[in-house]
Amino acid sequence: MTASLRERIAAFIDRTADGTRDDDARDALLQELLRSQAEQVMSYAKFLASEPRRPNGRLPALPTDVFRYARVSSYDAREDVRVFQTSGTTIGDRGSHAFRDLSLYDRAAKAAARALLFPDRERIRLIMLAPRATELPDSSLSYMLARFGEWFGTTESEHVFCDGQLDTEALSHALERAERDAEPVALLGTSFAFVHAEDAFTDVRFSLPRGSRIMQTGGFKGRSRSIEPSEMLQLLAARYGVDPTFIVQEYGMTELSSQLYETTLREAALGLPPTPRRLWFPSWVRAEPIDPDTLQPVAPGGTGLLRIDDLANVDSVCAIQTSDLARREGDGIVVLGRATGAVLRGCSIAVDEWRGRA
Repeated sequence: MTASLRERIAAFIDRTADGTRDDDARDALLQELLRSQAEQVMSYAKFLASEPRRPNGRLPALPTDVFRYARVSSYDAREDVRVFQTSGTTIGDRGSHAFRDLSLYDRAAKAAARALLFPDRERIRLIMLAPRATELPDSSLSYMLARFGEWFGTTESEHVFCDGQLDTEALSHALERAERDAEPVALLGTSFAFVHAEDAFTDVRFSLPRGSRIMQTGGFKGRSRSIEPSEMLQLLAARYGVDPTFIVQEYGMTELSSQLYETTLREAALGLPPTPRRLWFPSWVRAEPIDPDTLQPVAPGGTGLLRIDDLANVDSVCAIQTSDLARREGDGIVVLGRATGAVLRGCSIAVDEWRGRA
């Protein structure tokens, strides 16, 4: 991949960071990037040799499982500056996503979070229910939250998860302080970190100041217990006194450099007309459910396996085939869960396993 292409992708992210869409320009960049990666990424070239299907002339997406068994990279491992790893598999093989440059990851993460999590506030006190990046350096989530602290957090932002445990006492103190000071806060964590807090707080209720928000990420299944997404939304709203529209689900993957967020917070904060809850994907990402037999996008309203093409994935492969079932919802995506037989995974499970090892 040429330096010119990387620069053009960076310029495209900057140009469309405000939500402007230019799908034709995005698709042209994706095609150029993927064809370059088909030549430079040996594991992808090997996959293409075994996968003859080319619907509409498009190259197929690389299944996430490949990241568990082969290096997916356009450069030598000696140039790695960071390697993120997946967790939560029942088999033990962990997928790895290597980076020699995190500038596009940072650019994409900052732009998406600004638009969907913090459209109304330059800075807010962050309370993070996840390990620090120093404690879990191979976690893309921990890295992202550390960057959020720099970009969006006040000096009083804090982690309430350390040494393998959610510090519920520290969390309680942080929430009580927010109530006392009438200071809005942002709770950022995995779904099962919030479940652990639920189990600890039992009958305790908080009433966080107006403007407070919650970002939860990761799946809803793990060693602890399973909770339906709609139930989780109700639990969080009741426990913390946060308006449900200010509670958003983040969808991220180790194999990606960009994140998808639900739209409700942005709409409510900016006074936009409310729309059905769904995952918004940024303008430099193409997300679509596909038919696993034809590799074609499914008809509107149909269910398929979610394919994500991420322009920020310049050091690996930009076209990623997930095992998540999804359907289109207007201009967004609704994720329906894992396909039958898919490997159990996710940030929530990663934290569960890390807690078990500590």
